[in-house]
Amino acid sequence: MNELSWVSELKGVGEKTEKIFAKLGIHTVGDLIRYYPRTYDVYESPVPVAEAEEGKIVTVTGSIFGNIQLTGTRNMQITTLTLKDITGNLKVIWFRMPFLKNMLRGGGIITLRGKVSNRRGLLTMEQPEIFYPSAKYEEKLDTLQPVYTLTAGITNTAIIKAVKQAVEYLDLKQEFLPSSLRLKYHLSEYNYAIRGIHFPEDKEQYYYARERLVFEEFLVFILSLRQIKGTDERNRNQFGFPKQAETEAFIKKLPYELTKAQRKVWEEIKSDMTGEYVMSRLVQGDVGSGKTVIALLGLILAGMNGYQGAMMAPTEVLAKQHYESITEMLEDYKIPLKTEILTGSMTAKEKRLAYEKIESGEADIIIGTHALIQDKAKYKNLALVVTDEQHRFGVKQREELAEKGNMPHILVMSATPIPRTLAIILYGDLDISVIDELPANRLPIKNCVVDTGYRQTAYEFIRKQTIQGRQCYVICPMVEESETLEAENVTDYAKMLKEELGESITVEYLHGKMKQVQKDEIMERFSRNEIQVLVSTTVIEVGINVPNATVMMVENAERFGLSQLHQLRGRVGRGKHQSYCIFMSGSKTKETKQRLEILNKSNDGFFIASEDLKLRGPGDLFGIRQSGILDFKLGDVFQDAKLLQSASEAADELLAADPDLKFPEHKNLKEHLQSYIKSGMLQTTL
Repeated sequence: MNELSWVSELKGVGEKTEKIFAKLGIHTVGDLIRYYPRTYDVYESPVPVAEAEEGKIVTVTGSIFGNIQLTGTRNMQITTLTLKDITGNLKVIWFRMPFLKNMLRGGGIITLRGKVSNRRGLLTMEQPEIFYPSAKYEEKLDTLQPVYTLTAGITNTAIIKAVKQAVEYLDLKQEFLPSSLRLKYHLSEYNYAIRGIHFPEDKEQYYYARERLVFEEFLVFILSLRQIKGTDERNRNQFGFPKQAETEAFIKKLPYELTKAQRKVWEEIKSDMTGEYVMSRLVQGDVGSGKTVIALLGLILAGMNGYQGAMMAPTEVLAKQHYESITEMLEDYKIPLKTEILTGSMTAKEKRLAYEKIESGEADIIIGTHALIQDKAKYKNLALVVTDEQHRFGVKQREELAEKGNMPHILVMSATPIPRTLAIILYGDLDISVIDELPANRLPIKNCVVDTGYRQTAYEFIRKQTIQGRQCYVICPMVEESETLEAENVTDYAKMLKEELGESITVEYLHGKMKQVQKDEIMERFSRNEIQVLVSTTVIEVGINVPNATVMMVENAERFGLSQLHQLRGRVGRGKHQSYCIFMSGSKTKETKQRLEILNKSNDGFFIASEDLKLRGPGDLFGIRQSGILDFKLGDVFQDAKLLQSASEAADELLAADPDLKFPEHKNLKEHLQSYIKSGMLQTTL
């Protein structure tokens, strides 16, 4: 059996399970082996009852105090007991397990492991695992049990069984990292790493395994990026831009002054576009820093000189917003350029008319989604390509749009604040500009970090804001309830919030599993204030501009990375009204409070990103991921910044010594690299 074998060849994987695995993107044994656990259940030493923290999974050992109670109905029996140690008492509840009353009747010392909650002022543990006698817990002490992302129809146990088979039967001896490189960076072997990431014997093995696989992931990504880019030769600028006064006239007509940072970045872009070589520039700027108007200046410069400019947005709603705002500005300031929109949901007739205008050159500025790079979209003289929210597009998608013209200028925009040292590695082919100040007329967002006890007060605040005509977002980290991860979920939460706020306030929900048409309809209704409260997952992180939205409430804020929370916060504070962000945490640990306090004190995305970098360490590997920036399987550009820098150094050394990876010791690495590029993984990563 090898990595290319189908998962159906594994014992216990029938036709039904094979289809479920396919939903998770698992088709081959290799896919299964690279389906890494999302977290681990860590069996730690028992704590005294007095130290059992609300919201955390803990283990406690004590004696059964008093009688074991059995109450409830025939269909829902509730078993209750009190666990006592020298530091205090803990109420314990099990549902539909009446046999426990007889099993535990003898009393004695027991060990329980479960999540602690606060029920009517009493610390309570619900549905815990039982270790009776207590000595049985020692067998699991310090072990890490893998927890995988699930879908309907499959359990964590089923995935564990399948992975164990795959690891047991697969030939794991093929090592593609050169031994000299592994020795230099103290990396474990592939065999050890794969076993250690799925079934670590202890935390130390897990750390070594993860370090090896993250380094490998970054190295292959960086090498692939450089291989696709080819040589470092810069293409000569073949476009002439004699007409430049129009952009200055446009700037003077604006109802506000550009900030110094905007002015500086515009001068850099203008210098690139009129210079000797084709522009390849990344503009990083916080949400609301004014990146779009800078991109528009570039599009005007191209258009007024007889060329076309295209702007690609990650969602249809955002593309429509860009189209409407840019069309309105051009009309208001009497700039004689024609705009066109091209999106996937347009009718065949609408698309045909758009294609004709684009190909004939009648459309000067074309705004759209991925539809811009389809075969039928042909441009007359494309001179500038702008991609908004770069991390939502793959390298290949960006290149496909560029290939629509004859070496056009490339302008990449991102609201994701990545520290410069990391941005240089991740966007190595691009010059980097930063808009690091907000317009003076922006009211700073007022933040607060609270625990779940503040929830009713937050709901009342949301109600008052909607009465004043404002709108609110509530962010949850999940779509549906999961047995393995207790967090606020979108569908149930929206239902509960409708009951809480009453019929006069329209509450709807939004998540990534919905069809694009449904998502667009909800976002459109929210932008028209037909929906007052939108309960959503992070799908709105790159959403729409709703100046009327003034409240962002994030449930389970501890489950998000700081930079992602900052991105979410950027959905409010976009209008003239004072805006607020409520970070609600289900954890009371000092570490969580320390992290979230950074958001409480600052609205500066670059400061937050750098602080996030300082706080991250190997102890943070369970649970928190900086999702939304770059979609690596294991790696996190913030948490693993040092590994990213090491992988970049290693890539430089490898290519300096062997540019085409022809040496015998690089044979396996080159093959792995080629399959990685062919798989399209690079396209989904950056």
